[in-house]
This record gives sequence, structure tokens and C-alpha cells, in this order.
Amino acid sequence: MSLRTLLLALSRRPKVGAAMDRLPLTRRFVRRFVAGETADDAFRVIGDVERRGLATAVTYLGENVVTPADAAQATKVYLDVLERIARGRWRCLPSLKLTHLGLDLGEELCLANLTRLLDRGAAAGIRVWIDMESSPYTDRTLELYAKVRPRYPNAACVVQAYLRRTPADVDRLVRMGATVRLCKGAYQEPPDIAYPDKRDVDAAYARLIDRLLADDARAAGVYPGFATHDERMQEHAMAAARRHGVPATAWEIQMLFGIRHDLHATLAAAGVPLRVLVPYGEDWYGYFMRRLAERPANLLFLLRNLARAS
Repeated sequence: MSLRTLLLALSRRPKVGAAMDRLPLTRRFVRRFVAGETADDAFRVIGDVERRGLATAVTYLGENVVTPADAAQATKVYLDVLERIARGRWRCLPSLKLTHLGLDLGEELCLANLTRLLDRGAAAGIRVWIDMESSPYTDRTLELYAKVRPRYPNAACVVQAYLRRTPADVDRLVRMGATVRLCKGAYQEPPDIAYPDKRDVDAAYARLIDRLLADDARAAGVYPGFATHDERMQEHAMAAARRHGVPATAWEIQMLFGIRHDLHATLAAAGVPLRVLVPYGEDWYGYFMRRLAERPANLLFLLRNLARAS
């Protein structure tokens, strides 16, 4: 079993997270990637990031709620986040999961919660990102996005480069003139659905950058966000944007809070539009473990510090 597979398996063991939360050292390490448990914690970090001239996004961590009341509570949290963004005039966009809004409980419930958020975002001129989850949700997420997009141009969606189906999904989104975030993918998927080899994922990501910045995509109104901490992919996006004459106002690079922040100044100096995603919430464990699986160096850093403290 690979280290990545092990970490993704552990991400589904919340008891491990409860144990980690009891240890001051691991709790401090988690705060490198998660702003905290409250919106106040998140907006303190957002303020720090935006004062450095960068844009932000914010996500309230959670997924797969089991009751309508849980979905309603998550919706209320995002309504409050939208209000706070509008009131503070932050360069910040919410990013949410449909299972957090009740997709497992039925599309009608989820759609009602989502449209409340899209209505509030539209009234304030705020884009709302709809995250992609594991492959059983891909069709349902894209179909729901296609349903709301004609009425809500402020709705944005996410696709994952490691899925073999994604080029066809991107072609459909290009025809829609969609706002699209391209990420590599962070869930454990079978090899017939997702590329298991990092080299293949990287190659797929580069091809999808080219597709989303192509002349017909720009003419259709596509706005891509490239979510990557890989310098090669960032450079590929910059080169493709220059080649197609795509201005800095028509695309962006997105990075996660706490990962490769050493690249921020370099990208900003190059005039690259950069957005930093700031996560927060009590349900931090699954997110945190997927970040360790994406970048094993983070795990080695944690283990070294645990060893020094022992």
C-alpha cells in the first residue's frame, strides 16, 4: 500500500482526528492548513492574505450531512459568509460541497439550499464555487451545475484532471461558457476511473490547461481557475495564456492556504492573478489528511516535529 493510499484510507477514520486534536503539537500543525474552527478565524487569515494583495476563497469544511437540519445549518453558515464578504468588500469567494448542502438526502433539498446561496451571491456580485467530490458524485454535480448555470452566471464548478472522463466534461463546460476550476483530484479512485500514475495526471492537467485557454473557450466566455501548487503547471498556464493572448483578468491560479506560500510573491511579481483558498470549520480532519496525501513532505515535517517533542 502506498503512503498516499494509506493517508486517504485514514482520512475516513474520524477517531484518528479526534486523537490528533487532543495533542497540542498536531493541533498547531493542522493550523498550517486550516484557519481554525470559526468564521472569525477564517476572516483573520483572509485579512492577512488580502493585505498582501492577493484574492481569496473560503470554504466551511464538511460533507455528506445526514439530516436536513445539518444541510440547513451549513447553508446558514454560507449565507453568513456571503454577508460578511459583501459587508467587508473582501476579494473573497465561497467554495462549497453539494453533499454539505444535502445532496445525499435528495437533489430537491440540495438545489433549494444552493439557489438560496446563489441568489445571495448574485445580489452582491459574488461568484460561488461548487466543489467536486469523489467520482460517484461527478455526474450529479455537473448535472446540477448545468441546471443552475443559465439562471446564475455567478455559479462556478470544479473538474478533476485525474478522472479519465474529464476531457469530455470540459468540452461540455466550454460550450456552456462556464467558470471552471481545474484541480488534480484528491480522492482515492479505482484505476479504470482515474489515472493512478502522477505522470499521467500531470499530462492530463497540462492538456486541460490548453483546452480551457483555447481560443474557442475564451470566445465562449470560459473563465478558468487553475488550482495547482506545481510550478511546472503554473508555468504551463502562464505560457498558454500568453500564447492565446488571454489577459490576466480572464483567468487565475488558485492555491491552498499553507501550501507552497513561498510561490506567492514570485507569481504576484510576474503579474499572475492568484487566489488563496482558506478552509475552516470543526470538520477539518478529512480535508487535512487529503492534503497530507497530496504532499508527503507535509507528513515528514509533522513526524520530524513529533520526534523532537517526544
